[in-house]
This record gives sequence, structure tokens and C-alpha cells, in this order.
Amino acid sequence: MRDSAFRARAKAALRTARAKLSQAIKETKRTHAQRIHGHFQDSGNSRRMWQGIQVITNYKTTPSACDSDTSPPGALNDFYTRFEEQNNVAARKTIPPPNDQVLCLSKADLFLILILISLSSAVVPTCLKSTAIVLVPKKSTVSCLNDHRPVALTPIVMKCFERLVMRHIKTQLPPSLDPLQFAYRPNRSMDDAITTTPHLSLTHLDNKDTYLQMLFIDFSSAFNTIMPQHLIEKLSLLGLNTSFCNWILDLLTGRPQSVRIGNSTTTLSTGVLQGCVLSPLLFTLLTHNCAAIHSSNHIIKFADDMTVVGLISRNDKSAYREEVQCLTAWCKANSLFLNVDKTKEMVVDFRRAQSDHSPMFINGSPVEIVKSTKFLRVHLVEKYTWSLNTTSITKKAQQRLYFLRRLRKAHLPPPIQTMFYRGTIESFLNSCITAWFGNCTVCKMQDPAADIEDS
Repeated sequence: MRDSAFRARAKAALRTARAKLSQAIKETKRTHAQRIHGHFQDSGNSRRMWQGIQVITNYKTTPSACDSDTSPPGALNDFYTRFEEQNNVAARKTIPPPNDQVLCLSKADLFLILILISLSSAVVPTCLKSTAIVLVPKKSTVSCLNDHRPVALTPIVMKCFERLVMRHIKTQLPPSLDPLQFAYRPNRSMDDAITTTPHLSLTHLDNKDTYLQMLFIDFSSAFNTIMPQHLIEKLSLLGLNTSFCNWILDLLTGRPQSVRIGNSTTTLSTGVLQGCVLSPLLFTLLTHNCAAIHSSNHIIKFADDMTVVGLISRNDKSAYREEVQCLTAWCKANSLFLNVDKTKEMVVDFRRAQSDHSPMFINGSPVEIVKSTKFLRVHLVEKYTWSLNTTSITKKAQQRLYFLRRLRKAHLPPPIQTMFYRGTIESFLNSCITAWFGNCTVCKMQDPAADIEDS
């Protein structure tokens, strides 16, 4: 109508057509906005709210599962009897039965009886231990088995069961257990692990003729190389009930698993600890007796992240070298494999006359000496400056502001925009802020602060 009026040079008809088009566009936008606002009105359904935000912003799109048949599922099943890392999957990702909420509420007494029988008999039903593994490619081009990221799907009931068991285990542990393990301990966090390391280091460097060497340990398949027999022995020494230890042993042994690629699924084969809720906690209990033998060394641990801090005086690094040798022997005795290729060493030396530092050898392979590395969630530099870490944080925060602008462009209500900001930007900026903010200059934070204000 507008085009025909334009070609006919009918000014009145053209104005009418443009007015109707503008009104239709406004009405469509209003209808779309109402539909979006209705999607976020149910404040009790946070999952639906975040799904709507994800659709609008395209923030953290979920990669498609691997559906290639280039690698036989059987070979992958054998390969993933030792995972590279533990992968927890939220309960909502497990396929629920129809009307799952009503069913769970109506069968709660039955589940309680099942749990009590399982604990009293120290036997875990096989159907609850079975695990289906789907593969998500780590890279765009998959060239080997290790290029897949395994995601373990376990029954919802078993996840809830394990969380109850985990809570019970925590109550049985002595408060003084492993003071340098900062995971799964009351009143401790990752921030404590990060701040403790620089505190020990800088306190030592205040003395004359001192420097330090830090070894950042990386384990191969840390959670899945746990030997159940070794673990049960250590749990018994910690005072856990024998029947309870036998229940954990039954959980870790005879655990069926299958690998699913597209429509192809392997037959079940017995595996070990795969994506289990208890995996990180059990690993910390396995390593609780891995402590420094010299007072000049400290082993900082957060779950499977382990860092050896050697405080060296007058160029005497014999205690540090012996510590690493003892740690290597301890790992071998406990069936833990060090990934030397990913293990890094960093030397922090503020002296004017610095000596040459030869690389450390572990199992005959040299450990790479780096000038900076990622320690938990922060970037550590050999000069203990925080500019690299601050630059990385501000860069990622500015990237996430793009998604906030998309929400603003979609005319979402301010409470939704505030929730997205606090969940994805503010939480990231506040991560480990106690460690690096005191050394941060004002100009480093002015630019992202201005961008946030403009958004």
C-alpha cells in the first residue's frame, strides 16, 4: 500500500500508509514486549527466567553433543574408564519421569525406605549406580579420544542420596583435618587458598637472601584414578563407621557405565568413579595425609588443585627438591598420575643478584618454568604484580556487558537486567577480589565502571 502510494505520488495516501505502518510496528513491539515480560513474571521459576535471558542474549549457548560415529563407542567406553576430569551434571539434565514432581512427592516414603535399606546392608542398587555418558567435543575438530569431554548422567535419586551422604561425612570429619585443604571445609573458600599462598610467599620474601619456587601440580584423571581400597583404608583411619565405609566401597566398585554417541550405545561395562557427586570430597579425603615434610615447604590444596610452595633461603633448595621427590613417591603409592606436561613451576625472586634456576625433573621429564600461570581463578605473575589478572577480569567483564545491552535493547524490566548483571558480571568482578583488589590501581577499574554505568 505504501509503495503503490509512493509510485502514484499520492501524498495523503502515503502519509496514511506510513502512519498505519508505524502503528503496526509499535503494536507488534508492544505485543512482543508483553510476551517477554510474561515469560519473566513467575519469579519462582528461575530456570525459565534464565532460559529466556539466554535466548534473548545468546549468552553461553550449549554446544551440541557429539553425534559422530568416527570413533567406536566401545573404544570410548574403555577409554573413559579413566576420565580426564570429574564432570558433575545438574539434576535437571537427567531425563525425569513424567510428572516428576508429583511422582517424587508421592514416592518419598519409598525412597526413604530404599535409602535406609541400602545404608544398613552396605549395598547400592546397581540401577542407581549405572551411568550413561554423552560426549561433547572440546574442539571444533576431533582428532583423538581425549578431544571429547565426557558428561555423566546419573539418576536424580542417586544424586540426592549422595548429597545426603556427603553432608553426613562432613559432620564426621575433625575440624583440624588437613589445614591447608580449602575445599569442603567449614569457613574456608577458594579466596582463602588464593590469599594464603601470596601471604606465605611475601612474608618469606621480606627476609634477606630469600626466594621461592612454586610447583603447580596437575593430575591425570584425578578423580577417576582413585583406588577404592586405598580410600576405604583412609576413611577408616578418619573414624568413619565400618558399615558406612563398606557402602562407599560398594558405590565405587561394580559401577556400570555406557558411552552414547548419537544413536549408538555400548554395552555396559564396569567402571570406576565417574561424575559422582561425592568425587571431589572423596578425593580430598584421599589426599588429606599428603602434607609437607619440611617446615620450609607448604602444600596448598583446593580439591584436586595442588601447589607446592618452597620457601628457599641462601640458595639452599635441597628441602624443596626432596619435598617434590616425596610428593612424587606419595602419588605413585596412591595410584595418582602426575601430568608433567601440564605441571608448571614458577620462581619468585626479588634479589638483585639472581642465580640460574635449573628445571625440576619429575619421572624423568623436565617441568616447564613459566613467568605467569593460572592459579585457581587468578593469574599469578613471577613479580607478584596483578596487572595481568586485572586486565583479564576487566576484559571479560566488558565482553559480558554486550549481553546486558541486548537485554536493555529488548526493553526487559530493570529487575531482570539487575539480576543478569549481578549473576554474570558483578559475581565475576567480585571473584577472589580480596586477593587482588588491594593492588589494583584506580585507572584499571575506571573504564569498566564507566561502561557499566553507560549500560
